[in-house]
Amino acid sequence: MRRREFRPRTVSRSTLRSGRAGRAGRRTGGGGRGGKLRSRLTIAGAVVLAAAVAWVVVQLLRPVPSMALTASVTTARVLPGAPPRPDWPGQAEAAVGLPGTGLLGTDGGSQPVPIASLAKIMTAYVVLGDHPLPAGGSGPTITATAADAAAYASDQRQGQSVVRVVPGEKLTERQALEALLIPSGNNIGAMLAGWDAGSEGAFVAEMNADASRLGMDQSHFADASGVDPASMSTADDLLKVAAHDMADPAFASMVTMTSVTLPVAGTISTYTPLLGLQGVIGVKSGFTSAAGGCDVLAVMRTVHGRSVLLLAAVTGQTGPEVLAQAGLHALALVDAVGPLIGDTPVLRSGQVVARVSEGGRAVDAQAAATASVLTWPGVTATRRFQPLHHLTDQASRGARAGTVVVTLGTQHVVVPVRLEQDVPRESLLQRLF
Repeated sequence: MRRREFRPRTVSRSTLRSGRAGRAGRRTGGGGRGGKLRSRLTIAGAVVLAAAVAWVVVQLLRPVPSMALTASVTTARVLPGAPPRPDWPGQAEAAVGLPGTGLLGTDGGSQPVPIASLAKIMTAYVVLGDHPLPAGGSGPTITATAADAAAYASDQRQGQSVVRVVPGEKLTERQALEALLIPSGNNIGAMLAGWDAGSEGAFVAEMNADASRLGMDQSHFADASGVDPASMSTADDLLKVAAHDMADPAFASMVTMTSVTLPVAGTISTYTPLLGLQGVIGVKSGFTSAAGGCDVLAVMRTVHGRSVLLLAAVTGQTGPEVLAQAGLHALALVDAVGPLIGDTPVLRSGQVVARVSEGGRAVDAQAAATASVLTWPGVTATRRFQPLHHLTDQASRGARAGTVVVTLGTQHVVVPVRLEQDVPRESLLQRLF
């Protein structure tokens, strides 16, 4: 057998180099994947850092949040003390009030009763609403017709309160209203109604519509003079229209007159008792057999150095001198309540009325002035806080946070509300989180 002879294999240098390169390639293959991972982690970290920086910037630059304002003042406040108890007439109905404050009280119920010539204060209200007069103005001219003269003659035969007119007589609006209110001409009521609305029926419809708007829910008018017993109202309803009438300078100036001089009728005196005595400045009296003696009285009194108008209404009085009796009862009511009227503070300067808060931060807001109203014990006043729509933590002490509106009757007092101190600003951590 032939023996094989072992011969070492000869490897070239190029082969050795290629083998070493292959092994080196295999070793570096795992190192390539690690580099990619490190690159991805670096990018992710940069993204997170950028997002965090952006969030911080947004938080620091975001708009300052609005502060919440919460009222801490009660809406209604009943003024201390017992309501006054005047000496009421004891028959029919009576009411007394302060126009700016409202009705103090009534007696005798609130059932509608005939009111005689007190209906004429509503007639004057409608005429002046349709044809306003300046305090010293005369207004347009009204020419009396043959029908007006016939109505005068007819009313006179019936024993009514009348003012003579003749066909073609010219009266200014003011003169006609004076003839209605001072000598209480029933025929003048019908004459004014026809001039204002075309007919008394249309005018009466307007009287009732206006009464409804004034809140005279227990009133109904059947004519412009009140001679019809179907013209009915209550003492407290009558004060509502009387208060509006007395706020009209033209009306107020007429009812203070004790007499009037007219082109044909001449000089005629008022039927309103007590006018010019003890501060009485009007308004109107009336009498029919169905209504009895009636009076709405306007009286001026001085309260805490201020001139104050008081109104009283009395209806349904019987007996001798019923007009004087009704007037004296009304005056007694005014005298009974006058001393009880006060200039009463219902909100005091420095009183905390609201709290400004947001995110645990808070500061009080105070009334910047004292609010006082004319009133008497037992009356309820309302106090309503109206916040500003936008108040931020940039607000400093004294900044206006809103207002408080105090209301009692027709009296309205607006009081600014200001911050007691600077609103605490958000800290850096609060801004961030």
